[in-house]
Amino acid sequence: MAKMKYKTAELGRVVSRDPEIHSGDLVFSGTRVPVDTLIDYLKGGHAIGEFLKDFPTVARWQVELYLEVSSKGLDHLRVQSARTA
Repeated sequence: MAKMKYKTAELGRVVSRDPEIHSGDLVFSGTRVPVDTLIDYLKGGHAIGEFLKDFPTVARWQVELYLEVSSKGLDHLRVQSARTA
């Protein structure tokens, strides 16, 4: 449980949502790069390295942590963001 709490706390450093940044889409924190862009790259068969090369403002650790917790923690983040909007 403590590990999940750690990951949830780290999500704010990984992704963020702000209505004034990219129309409120989920983006990698500190960037304007939508998370959906990463998903599109991966679905298209592209490697993470190619995504990082094309979007150098995103850090590898952000991508890795996002992919690690996306199915566990990001639904929670989306619900929390929707409640505060």
